[in-house]
Amino acid sequence: MAQPVPEKISFPGEEENILKYWKEIDAFKTSLKLSKGKPRYTFYDGPPFATGLPHYGHILAGTIKDVVTRWAHQSGFHVERRFGWDCHGLPVEYEIDKTLGIKGPEDVAKMGIEKYNAECRKIVMRYSSDWENIVTRLGRWIDFENDYKTMYPWFMESIWWVFKELYNKGLVYKGSKVMPFSTACNTPLSNFESGQNYKDVVDPAVIVSFQLEETPGVSMIAWTTTPWTLPSNLSLCVNPTMDYVKVKDNNTEKVYIMMEARLEALFKNPEEYTVLEKFQGKVLENKRYKPLFPYFSYMGKKSGAFRVLCDSYVTAESGTGVVHQAPYFGEDDQRVCLKYGIITRDSEMICPVDASGKFTADVTDFQGLYIKDADKKIMKHLKEVGHLVHQSETKHSYPFCWRSETPLIYKAVPSWFVRVEQAQEQLLNNNSQTYWVPDFVKEKRFGNWLREARDWAISRNRYWGTPIPLWVSDDLEEVVCVGSIEELEKLTGVKDIKDLHRETIDKLTIPSKLGKGVLKRVSEVFDCWFESGSMPYAQVHYPFENKKAFDDAFPADFIAEGIDQTRGWFYTLLVLSTLLFGKPPFKNLVCNGLVLAADGQKMSKRKKNYPDPLEVVHKYGADALRLYLCNSPAVRADSLRFREDGVKDILKDVFLPWYNAYRFLMQNVERLQREEGMSLEYHEEKLGSSENYMDRWILSFTQSLIKYVREEMQAYRLYTVMPRLVKFVDELTNWYVKMNRKRLKGDGGASDCLDALTTLFAVLFSMSKVMAPMIPYITELMYQNLKHLLDPEAMKGQDTRSVHFMMIPEPREDLIDTHIESAVASMQSVIELGRLVRERNTLPIRYPLKEVVAIAGDQDVLKDIQSLESYILEELNVKKLTTTTDKEKYGARLHAEPDHRVLGAKLKQQFKAVTKAIQELTDAQLMDFQQTGEIDVLGNKLVEGDLRLMYQFDGAKGSSTYDAHAYPHVLVLLEVTPDKSMLDEGLARDVVNRIQKLRKDASLMPTDDITVYYDTTPELGKVITEFSDFIFSTIKQPLVPYPVPAGQKPIIVSDPKKKDYKVKDNKLEMAIVRRGASGAGSTSSPAPVVQALPPAPVKNGVKPHCKFVNVQLCGMSSHEGREGSNQATVLLENPQGQFALSSNSLKEQVQSVFGVRGRKVEVYSDANIQTPLSSSGNISNLNTKTLYVVACTGEQCGKQPVSSLSSPVCHFTNIEYTDAGGKNCRGTLLLENPRGDTCTMSQLQSQVQVLAGTNGRQVKLYRKPGQKEEVLEQNVKNLLDLHSETLYAVCL
Repeated sequence: MAQPVPEKISFPGEEENILKYWKEIDAFKTSLKLSKGKPRYTFYDGPPFATGLPHYGHILAGTIKDVVTRWAHQSGFHVERRFGWDCHGLPVEYEIDKTLGIKGPEDVAKMGIEKYNAECRKIVMRYSSDWENIVTRLGRWIDFENDYKTMYPWFMESIWWVFKELYNKGLVYKGSKVMPFSTACNTPLSNFESGQNYKDVVDPAVIVSFQLEETPGVSMIAWTTTPWTLPSNLSLCVNPTMDYVKVKDNNTEKVYIMMEARLEALFKNPEEYTVLEKFQGKVLENKRYKPLFPYFSYMGKKSGAFRVLCDSYVTAESGTGVVHQAPYFGEDDQRVCLKYGIITRDSEMICPVDASGKFTADVTDFQGLYIKDADKKIMKHLKEVGHLVHQSETKHSYPFCWRSETPLIYKAVPSWFVRVEQAQEQLLNNNSQTYWVPDFVKEKRFGNWLREARDWAISRNRYWGTPIPLWVSDDLEEVVCVGSIEELEKLTGVKDIKDLHRETIDKLTIPSKLGKGVLKRVSEVFDCWFESGSMPYAQVHYPFENKKAFDDAFPADFIAEGIDQTRGWFYTLLVLSTLLFGKPPFKNLVCNGLVLAADGQKMSKRKKNYPDPLEVVHKYGADALRLYLCNSPAVRADSLRFREDGVKDILKDVFLPWYNAYRFLMQNVERLQREEGMSLEYHEEKLGSSENYMDRWILSFTQSLIKYVREEMQAYRLYTVMPRLVKFVDELTNWYVKMNRKRLKGDGGASDCLDALTTLFAVLFSMSKVMAPMIPYITELMYQNLKHLLDPEAMKGQDTRSVHFMMIPEPREDLIDTHIESAVASMQSVIELGRLVRERNTLPIRYPLKEVVAIAGDQDVLKDIQSLESYILEELNVKKLTTTTDKEKYGARLHAEPDHRVLGAKLKQQFKAVTKAIQELTDAQLMDFQQTGEIDVLGNKLVEGDLRLMYQFDGAKGSSTYDAHAYPHVLVLLEVTPDKSMLDEGLARDVVNRIQKLRKDASLMPTDDITVYYDTTPELGKVITEFSDFIFSTIKQPLVPYPVPAGQKPIIVSDPKKKDYKVKDNKLEMAIVRRGASGAGSTSSPAPVVQALPPAPVKNGVKPHCKFVNVQLCGMSSHEGREGSNQATVLLENPQGQFALSSNSLKEQVQSVFGVRGRKVEVYSDANIQTPLSSSGNISNLNTKTLYVVACTGEQCGKQPVSSLSSPVCHFTNIEYTDAGGKNCRGTLLLENPRGDTCTMSQLQSQVQVLAGTNGRQVKLYRKPGQKEEVLEQNVKNLLDLHSETLYAVCL
């Protein structure tokens, strides 16, 4: 049975309840069981490190993964999702080094690898339980029990298999290479790791002189930001084709050689120097110079070092145009020195810096100093010996270690490499076979990286990692590559090997087959990126297990991570897959951007510049965080500046309106059952029977949305899906529910109400399934209640325990009507523009206005707008809608603006002039352009798409009462000057607003039976009386003047001191009293049951101009302060032949007359109380008859005396007048109602104003034609004296 929905909700609290429910039904595993046997959808989850807690980047990527895999499951696939952990490498070791104070390899050697790795093993899963709790709380379904860890022996064994495959293909070699090096972590980093963390730093910038041997008075001058590399200098390099000069410093008389284009690097103005000679750089090639330091001077004779070399990598962008080269501290330096033979691949390395970044004993003057600390001493030394020409500082972007946050250096290290450069074309080809969202990351960032792919250094001189499985002889000539535990056991003779870490296998040796004694394992371990790149194979222990299952499901259907992984995991996955199998590792990839702090800085725990993710979840819920992240620029691979208020806004702008629509549905389903005995039982196949236009629109809109979302999710474009889903909530709540509120509450009758409720249910139920992958909690919450309204027959054979077991619905093409969607969109444009005009003129929607004018050039658009007139009038609270193409009549014209993006690219230099000319095009020219689709502007042929046409309003001709706003296709004018009657109606709406606010403050439900008592000023009291029907039609409860009856205790009383309860400076005091089921005893004191008064006499045979019925109130009394008898007269039309009542409106009139609007009554056409008034049919046939009104609950009513009366029971007068269109009209005014409750003169005049539609203008009544004998209070003492007369109304 459907449960009542509370008014207030704690989304985080409800999410906790849903989590418990999922645990009870083991929801994730159950979903996998339900999908078993369906087509497989393969997903790879990139492994995070568990040495820290998840941040927003993890949460964003994890949410994207969860959305896509949930969608795949609900689209009919079997989707296994296993969590993985990156357990090895720098993140773990760095933590241990900090904790134990380890500074370098010697400290580890003292401690022992076994103890060191044991410490690593202790902390590697330190935060694993926190990860599981957080990931689960965020609503992500993924398998933690059947996870994979890169430190599992079976995972490491697959890593060995991958390596051996590469080794057997000749793709592994050992070499020396200049690489980014972390001195804090004592290890090299790969190129993609070094590119992850650039920072702006200030470094020394020095210009140093190198004296040429052949001309002692002349020096080459080079610029560098790394003075610490100068002791290792072996050469200088210039650009061979650029111009260099020999220049004299006029201040010091010293002579230097530098690039002509870089003279500004040393001299501020030409007066400071004299150019002695000019030549190309190649002239300097092979000139020798004296070493700055003596440490490696022997290299001059040994290999021809300390020469000037030429290469085009030297540019005129910075420095002096002369580059100092230390070939073991720079990639280009090494390349050029190799080319000139200054070093060879097997020569000793001139690299006097150890793994901790300190100078070795080779550099005697600075031995033991950290290189950056040595900079100042080196510069001081150079100054002392006369080689420091200029000293300054420079700010530039520099790479930092992603783990230790310390500056990297470039340093030559011996390493094991995988050949990648030779596979560039194959990598690019495989990349072209993959689909990326967004695609520019694939084509630009990733594609460019692949084009520059370098051989991959896969080894690290570390301890906690998968050991490289190479056993070598002492002379390195015999090498054995091991690819499995079984193979290792056979080769070493050691059985039952359980672990593959260094402490276990480093002591294992393999007997030499070449008589070289025993082979020992090399000391290096794999880079952890090699492990994560191997996870597709290692997570299933391929090829030792699951070979067929893997082969059938490879490559993966989907992966996702942040944009920083373009040079990380995405790259390593592709390299290994290409080299192993010759194909890409995945088919589809979603790449997200970075999540930054609100100020645009990187999120930092130290700076505390972002809110804790769990605190945000506890405040607003996981769904709100998920939707905020997935509806952000980050899903398009742009950066997101995280704002906690943004998450809060999701609750306010999306979830609460959606929840309120769901709550409103359930309230009215319950009300329909309680009041009408009709229940909603939903069967999708029966949907679409409603003829209501707005029902058809929202169903069409929903089905179109489902179609769109399915297409876009098929293309993995979450960035297009999320905004449309958010817009859907706006369309549903602010348009459909708001505009159909009365229907949903039953004002249009039970049958129409059921149609509306069924439509709203269908939309909410369908979208709960569609949106379940994105926001799993709130959709589950709604589904658990909505499912009770499903037709059991339609759900047979389905597991309905969770919305996440449901399939994404197929779009119903038969319900899609694009014309209706277009028409409603036009209507919405008019309403939105009208609201903007109201807002600009500070005219609250509660105050009615006379007219709205919609101007458009397309007749079809105007036709659509006109067809939805009633909605526009109600939403804008205006009395009249005018649609027209005649824009000139209202002072409107077409205006054009260029499409800057399109025309800017097309016109280039002419764009500015053409823009001005476009803005000056006349209305006639633009109308012609609309017809032909082209126009010539300054000799340029412009077509559709080049221009944006819009309407411009210059003020209505001859009137200042209009204000306007325009969209490109429609202009809306609103008459912004209300008259008195409209202002009074606005006051009445303000009263409604205050009543509703008081109800809300009292936490009352709309279905609660209450009576509202009020006390106010005479002015506002008059308005309340005049608009009592309108007020009641909104609040659906009696509104009665003070006092509150004795013995009745108010639920709530308004505070007169609060401005909230004032209406335009009129005090408004209110009290709300609860009524019982019968209404007796707690509403206003019922008027005493009056003995039936004799009917009004028939005078001279005069009958009312209008058709009428008499009404008898049976078994109950009138309320709301009504006086008189229990008899009344209701006019079935007024004026004659116009505004005929329907059955429902007749019933409303009856309730209004007797003041029983807060009660459920039935109207019968017979005195036996047997034949209820039909809800259909022509009620004019009831003319002159008597109807009987009986309460549906409470008082009992038996058979009534049959009335033979054929004249009105109430006194009346007929009236004649001329309407605004000049037509003569005849109507009827009731002088009392109920019988005995005589109206006042002002009430009589109000009747005339309403009848004649005078828009608040004063009206005068006369007893004779020609404006003779005016009816005034002083000459008509008793209004009943006017009975059966004909009055003549004149509007002033």
